[in-house]
Amino acid sequence: MALRQTPSQTVGPYFAYGLTPEQYGYDLASIAGGDMAPPDVEGQHIRVEGRVFDGNNAVIPDALIEIWQADSLGRYAHPSDPRGSNATFKGFGRCGTGTDKQSRFIFDTVKPGAIDTEQAPHLNVIVTMRGMLLHAYTRIYFADEPANATDKVLGLVPADRRHTLIAQPIGGNAYRFDIHMQGPDETVFFDI
Repeated sequence: MALRQTPSQTVGPYFAYGLTPEQYGYDLASIAGGDMAPPDVEGQHIRVEGRVFDGNNAVIPDALIEIWQADSLGRYAHPSDPRGSNATFKGFGRCGTGTDKQSRFIFDTVKPGAIDTEQAPHLNVIVTMRGMLLHAYTRIYFADEPANATDKVLGLVPADRRHTLIAQPIGGNAYRFDIHMQGPDETVFFDI
């Protein structure tokens, strides 16, 4: 009997409450959530919120968003960061859109600092949802950051598409960033 390739599987629909069980009301511990910055974490505390849209501009109610970011001084909580690890801020968050009435992802965090002179402050983002065989990678930049003008990665994106990577202030210390999987405002995704 010859073995054949097994069929491909998508990453959903169960990943959101499997990876964020506390958010979905299960009695299991999540390794990360949307509340990333307790009050004692230094830096400007911000909220980043948004929704994920499909190619027909319909809200996707069961997406999972992960972010990884530097702290307010531009340091990653990782042993290979040469500036030393920031033990009080882990910089990793995970949020499913299935429990919010508006199908939003919400991250309460600190505004990251620039990690070097070639990159503006940004959040690294992974998008996972039903129907996808692989997750998608993107970045979130902040509209009020002057360093966006000289960011090497953002500079590689065609000027008419850069807006899809930039979170807009919506009042207080909050930013709005919607992710469009397809369509005229499709978010720029990166190959890693």
